[in-house]
Amino acid sequence: MIQLAGKIILKKGKENSVQRFHPWIFSGAIQQMEGAVTDGCWVEVQDHQKKTIAFGHYQNGSIAVRILSFSKNNIDNSFWEQSIRKAYQLRSQSFIYNHLTNCYRLIHGEGDGLPGLIVDLYNGIAIVQAHSTGMHNDRAQIAAALKQVFGEEIKAIYYKSQGTLPGKLRDDVKDEYLLGMSAVPHVITENGVKFYVDWEGGQKTGFFLDQRDNRKLLGQFSAGKKVLNTFCYTGGFSLYALTSGAQLVHSVDASVKAIALTEKNITLNGFDPAIHTCFAVDTFDFLKGRENQYDLIILDPPAFAKHRDAKHQAMKGYQRLNAEAMKVIKSGGVLFTFSCSQVVDRQMFYDTVVSAAILAKREIKVLHHLSQPADHPVSIFHPEGEYLKGLVLFVV
Repeated sequence: MIQLAGKIILKKGKENSVQRFHPWIFSGAIQQMEGAVTDGCWVEVQDHQKKTIAFGHYQNGSIAVRILSFSKNNIDNSFWEQSIRKAYQLRSQSFIYNHLTNCYRLIHGEGDGLPGLIVDLYNGIAIVQAHSTGMHNDRAQIAAALKQVFGEEIKAIYYKSQGTLPGKLRDDVKDEYLLGMSAVPHVITENGVKFYVDWEGGQKTGFFLDQRDNRKLLGQFSAGKKVLNTFCYTGGFSLYALTSGAQLVHSVDASVKAIALTEKNITLNGFDPAIHTCFAVDTFDFLKGRENQYDLIILDPPAFAKHRDAKHQAMKGYQRLNAEAMKVIKSGGVLFTFSCSQVVDRQMFYDTVVSAAILAKREIKVLHHLSQPADHPVSIFHPEGEYLKGLVLFVV
């Protein structure tokens, strides 16, 4: 059995969210704590009548418990293996992993019943990212379970959590290999397109797997077009546009390091450098004076709001960005626009794009509503897990 440090007893009525299978217990819902409860420990959750209703990781913060099991029975040592195997079975049924795609998200936090944990697989390399002290504490068990489930398919496991752990804990943690080692950058294949991934020095876990389906859709609009990919990171959308026969592609990112990897990816796939150019510059600055140059523009910025206090400024940022792109795109052009800010919901993003269209004075038609792919599942009991919102717009 997994060792429990203590018990969390809820106030009367606060068990309702647990009974609806929401995986978070907020600090204000707690009546009392029993035992040696510390950050990251496993706890038993009880209602006000002291009946067991769940088990999870405790964290001293607004979200006090992240629930990992809604069972009334204590968790045995096979928990991690069973959880990872269950997540893998979901991906297998979604036909995500095949000869054309050897990279995908294996664990997506609350969407897989494991809040605080991300695991991405890159052609035999597992990248483990903890967003809670509990997941950090259990990293060795997680690594062991990954090896148990995948065997020799896993060549290395890299723990990358220094930038995602809470508070002072991140100051004491170093990113490291939990199993084996691998040279970076490492080549992956997504829908037949090749990419270098640098999980040690890159953003997030090294690559944005959540745009796989949207990149594929972009290909359907790209043949013969002049394409601008802003906030390009390592050139994901750019490569799909080129693969689908774009006439010209410009990739823009403020990061010189990201631009260097984009250029390597262009070479890796054997494209003529004459039809692709990189620009290491701020997107807002680049858009100035670019009227009527592009048939297709991609806006995929980093999260403008990572917490609720920044939401107002984020909406202004999305409005300005979309308005500027709408002003410069050719008549009859197509705009792919996204928000990955979790605190910005789908309707809020849509309304902001509408206000941008009014500012730009362009007539806009909505062609597609976009989201994250099947390996980034959203629990129906945790709608907050739907973080990626996108629109495909036709600009008259």
